[in-house]
Amino acid sequence: MAAPAHHSLAPFDRVHGTIVAGRVTQFAWKNPHALISLDVIADDGIEHWTIQMETPNLLRRYGWAADTLKAGDRIAVTGGRAKDGSFVMRAVSVELTDGRKLPAAPDN
Repeated sequence: MAAPAHHSLAPFDRVHGTIVAGRVTQFAWKNPHALISLDVIADDGIEHWTIQMETPNLLRRYGWAADTLKAGDRIAVTGGRAKDGSFVMRAVSVELTDGRKLPAAPDN
């Protein structure tokens, strides 16, 4: 019997929430996970973040579409940062330019 594929959330800190805000440079609407590339201004320059989300199938149920984000949009993302300190995050929700807040993962 085949088991469904599952990507572990172990690399992400799911206890201490992180919020990053910045400008979208790319929104990749693809399987197995949609990805946001986000430039965040920091004290020592620009941090280039990769934001991992759920599969597009699930995101559609939350109100997302392939054109929800465009390069240049300013957003804020709440989620769990990579435990290794890299600029990678697993998103829980995204606040869009127009103020809407969309879920990016199922309730845990």
